[in-house]
Amino acid sequence: MTKIFGHRGSAGTHPENTMISFEQAYKDGADGIELDVQLSKDGIPVVIHDEKVNRTTDGKGLVKDLSLLELKQLNAVHKFKKLYKQAEIPTLEEVLEWASKKQTIVNIELKNSIVPYSGMEEKVLDLINRYNMKHLIIFSSFNHYSIARLHALAPELEKAVLYMEGIYKPWDYTKWVGGNGIHPHIKAATPSIIQRAQAAGVPVRPFTVNDEKMMKRLFDEGCAGFFTDYPKIAVQLKYQN
Repeated sequence: MTKIFGHRGSAGTHPENTMISFEQAYKDGADGIELDVQLSKDGIPVVIHDEKVNRTTDGKGLVKDLSLLELKQLNAVHKFKKLYKQAEIPTLEEVLEWASKKQTIVNIELKNSIVPYSGMEEKVLDLINRYNMKHLIIFSSFNHYSIARLHALAPELEKAVLYMEGIYKPWDYTKWVGGNGIHPHIKAATPSIIQRAQAAGVPVRPFTVNDEKMMKRLFDEGCAGFFTDYPKIAVQLKYQN
């Protein structure tokens, strides 16, 4: 059964990567949520997509240059100011505490391709262990060195390589770098790639799937899962099928 992941929560209708958005994805019936992790200036894993806070908050500057206290003072309601007065940038710990109670899957994307956050993998693994979340975590990253590092540190955890364009035999490639799944851009997730990868025991979860026809195609093909900004629509389609 194809699993539906709320991309940054229910990011199409709620402020992305906030507790408001994650709560909504859960209410919408998503199997899991997807979020992005970076480190604050004082080394705390925080949930935000861009390397800068400019787009999604009322602040300016790089995440890595702001302390947790400074990040917490920002308002992350983004383009949903009319609907919500205030939303904080959550720490990863806050999200894991919530998700451990809900027993919902969390796809953690490590955002370390542009800013090389030292020790990020260890800090995130420490939190996962603290909340006994190993069975509910999928790691992903565009930085495949990070996937290899995670594999060395925690071989039992599920990991997937993120990629935008064609990789030759991605089902073999992900195993080679220490992953066990692939998260291609939807344009790189052809029916043949999905079928061949999953026949090789490698789950495929494309991003970001907001088109209903494409959602239906993935359900019909038995794709392992996909990421969407509109989990409510995806869940409704899934149970119509």
